Amino acid sequence: MLNIFVLEDDFFQQTRIETAIKKCMDDNKLRYRYLEVFGKPQQLLEAIKETGNHQFFFLDIEIKGEEKKGMEIARKIREKDPSASIVFVTTHSEFMPVTYSYRVSALDFIDKGLSEQDYQEAISDVLIHAASSINKTVGDDSFSFRSEHSQIQVPFSDILYFETSSTIHKVILTTKKGHMEFYGKVSDIAKSDERLYQSHRSYVVNPENVIRVDKANHTVYFENGESCFVSRMKLKGLVERIALR
Repeated sequence: MLNIFVLEDDFFQQTRIETAIKKCMDDNKLRYRYLEVFGKPQQLLEAIKETGNHQFFFLDIEIKGEEKKGMEIARKIREKDPSASIVFVTTHSEFMPVTYSYRVSALDFIDKGLSEQDYQEAISDVLIHAASSINKTVGDDSFSFRSEHSQIQVPFSDILYFETSSTIHKVILTTKKGHMEFYGKVSDIAKSDERLYQSHRSYVVNPENVIRVDKANHTVYFENGESCFVSRMKLKGLVERIALR
């Protein structure tokens, strides 16, 4: 199911796009987990808890008079999530070429000046396309995990390690690009992909990205100075896995 986010600071346009989205989903019998509309960029960014091609963003380009604010937000989203779908809904279609310099790979531009019928059709087209893409087979270099409350999809090569969060029932994923927290169990993650290795009851690592093992201090190191624990019992197995790379 899609998670749909909207960034739009004009109340009329908020209502317009929310109505169009709900009509599309109802008419086409499509399901979404949630639909959230935000007027402030930071609110939207803080609400992102998952990654993957089920994450869909409608972004206005101009926010609070800042002409390219939406593009900056798109770039931040894209840094965290290469698989998310991003669509700009804007009066600034002349900015279309500029998106290439922001490296955001927008799925489409929808002009706010369209007639209601054409506007509805444009919104429906991109949502139907996104919904049909969710269940397509992910590439070998993708890691996918789904629990009752979370769904993530990230490039496997970016994964450093997972660790149990201090927040109950949550896990923190550390990648080459940063951190994300989601609902899940470290033990379930270890079982979900044979390329991973549970190095400790609280940690699961990607052996492909281990750059050094400190056997004396039971610590494994990754790039960017990241590190995590490996238990005494798991140390030999991890070293063997690394040797097979």
